[in-house]
Amino acid sequence: MRCPFCGHDETQVKDSRPSEDGAAIRRRRLCPKCEGRFTTFERVQLRELTILKRSGRRAPFDRDKLARSLSVALRKRPVEPERVERMISTIVRQLESMGETELASSTIGELIMKHLKQLDDVAYVRYASVYRDFKETEDFARFLGEEGLGDGEGR
Repeated sequence: MRCPFCGHDETQVKDSRPSEDGAAIRRRRLCPKCEGRFTTFERVQLRELTILKRSGRRAPFDRDKLARSLSVALRKRPVEPERVERMISTIVRQLESMGETELASSTIGELIMKHLKQLDDVAYVRYASVYRDFKETEDFARFLGEEGLGDGEGR
């Protein structure tokens, strides 16, 4: 594993243990060159997933991109990081177990929204506003009314 600090090609594993949800191995590493310490996670990957974008472009699935988008939706929300990590692992496992190597971005977006709705209503609406490309406040009001999350009055 390459050192993220100095780029040295060889690093030493100092400690390994399962992650809290058991879906990954957490490794503490040390670079013998710069003595930098860092953590890596090793996960099972059932298959390589490709995302079919709305534009028709194909892109490899990126777990970190999923985590970043959830982080934005969940910013300043009272949700424990462990619950978020479990949700990410669950979503990835569901995607990998669909039996397809190419998935429409809409399939992923809807799956994320389903999980966010169960986790936190505010994060769900934040994510939906970007995913569904809300342009005006009426878009929020209509969505909230459809979802039963608000009275649509724009209080």
